[in-house]
Amino acid sequence: MKAEPQLRQIPVVMLTSSRQGPDVERCYKLGANAYVVKPVDFGQFAEAVKTIGKFWAVLNELPLRRAKSASAG
Repeated sequence: MKAEPQLRQIPVVMLTSSRQGPDVERCYKLGANAYVVKPVDFGQFAEAVKTIGKFWAVLNELPLRRAKSASAG
C-alpha cells in the first residue's frame, strides 16, 4: 500500500497480541503508522478499536493537498 501513491495516505494500524520488540520494529519498517497490542478482554478490545478509529477519523491531521487548480497555474 505504501508504494502506491493513491493508497499511501491510508493509515496502516497493526492490531496484534505480540509485544515482541522485533515484531514492533518490523511493522514500522514495513510502513505501519501505528502498532497496538490488543487487550484480551472483549470490552476493552472494542473500546480500543473505537479509540483507534476516532483518532484516525477525527483527531489525526493529514498534510494539506494542493488543489489541482493551484498546481496547474
